[in-house]
Amino acid sequence: QDQLVESGGGLVQPLGSMSLSCAASGPTFSANFRTYGMAWFRQAPGKERQFVAASNSDWRGERTYYAPSVEGRATLVRDNAKNTVYLRMNSLKPEDTAVYYCAATRNFKIASMTWETDYDSWGQGTQVTVSS
Repeated sequence: QDQLVESGGGLVQPLGSMSLSCAASGPTFSANFRTYGMAWFRQAPGKERQFVAASNSDWRGERTYYAPSVEGRATLVRDNAKNTVYLRMNSLKPEDTAVYYCAATRNFKIASMTWETDYDSWGQGTQVTVSS
């Protein structure tokens, strides 16, 4: 059974950094991981889930995209050999506090990559709390 498993969350002080991992496993992911569009979303308490970053490979090569709220602070790194994507963020703010989710899609579309409904598979999420 295919699944995504996030790890790396926890308590971080303001202006600190974090590194999250998302490991994909299962027969479909193992055979085709590099063809999947991968993304990170987050959901703060009382708010809707929002797009954070995404990665996809097309004829131009591997490309990454970021939400304006994390642009310049976040880096999505993809390791296709390990079927894993990472989200690294620095200069964390209290408003970055959220449950962070990893998501995957076989049909990545730039126009709608920020939409939850575009993604077929989701991890269980990992909590990140930014607080002193």
